[in-house]
Amino acid sequence: MHTKIKIFAGSSHPELAEAICQHLGMLLSKSECIKFSNENLMVRILENVRECDVFYIQTSAPPANEAIIETLIAIDALHSASARRVTAVLPYFPYSRSDKKDQPRISITARLMADLLQTAGADRVLTMDLHSPQIQGFFRIPVDQLMGAPVLCGHMKTWDLKDCVLVAGDVGEAKDIGRFANILGLPVAVVDKRRYGNDDKAVATNLIGEVAGKHAIIVDDEIATGGTIIEAARFLMARGALSVRVVATHGVLSGPAIERINNSSIGRVIVTDTIPMREKVSEKVTVLSVAPLFANAIRRIHDGDSVSDLF
Repeated sequence: MHTKIKIFAGSSHPELAEAICQHLGMLLSKSECIKFSNENLMVRILENVRECDVFYIQTSAPPANEAIIETLIAIDALHSASARRVTAVLPYFPYSRSDKKDQPRISITARLMADLLQTAGADRVLTMDLHSPQIQGFFRIPVDQLMGAPVLCGHMKTWDLKDCVLVAGDVGEAKDIGRFANILGLPVAVVDKRRYGNDDKAVATNLIGEVAGKHAIIVDDEIATGGTIIEAARFLMARGALSVRVVATHGVLSGPAIERINNSSIGRVIVTDTIPMREKVSEKVTVLSVAPLFANAIRRIHDGDSVSDLF
């Protein structure tokens, strides 16, 4: 008998979960999360999941720490209800930037998240554009990492790309930008950026490549407070770039990000909906949906087909 598929959603991004279900032609399964007066959570699965192939969708969005606990409780509840397999679908992986011990006496928190998900009972993880590829190695269960590049590049192909250059906002992004360059056939430049503390402030110091007389497109995996892209945009304009646009998978847009973008020389920012934006944040910001991509990945995982074919 073919295993039945069921999709549940946490509290962080029900809109994305609903969109994924629409692309799959199915209804979102029912659950509830109750928050008690002492701030403890209880997740209750409201449908029979015995011997089902279950996908639980939860992204890392404010309140992010509460979303993590809700996810762990939900996965444990699904296993207790005898689900055959539970896949944690985490469009934006929690604590993905804490992926190495680059200071004394700190936690590699992305690895801790991997440990917690496995302890809770996740059999598989589906995510998108991890901040660092080594995060996949923190798991002893299968991890499928989708790429935002096909979605972002599909939109960028509608632009006039004559005299454009792709720019990595820092050296760490230089390798990933090659994926965009291969799809779009554009040259690449790299901003040499230095960060001197934990305050998200980045300082551009050098440029590798040529941007003078060209339209610069900064590519990054995420935009948090916007410090990196604002500094990079200022740096590129000072070196003769005609204009600056930004594309990134995860639009975290925390703290002063929106104000910074609105007051900057950046003409357009393109992000995806891995993180919810429940109101129009800025006229400069365009949000693309990754629901079709996640729907295809979920269908392929359920049917036992290759996920890597998607990218």
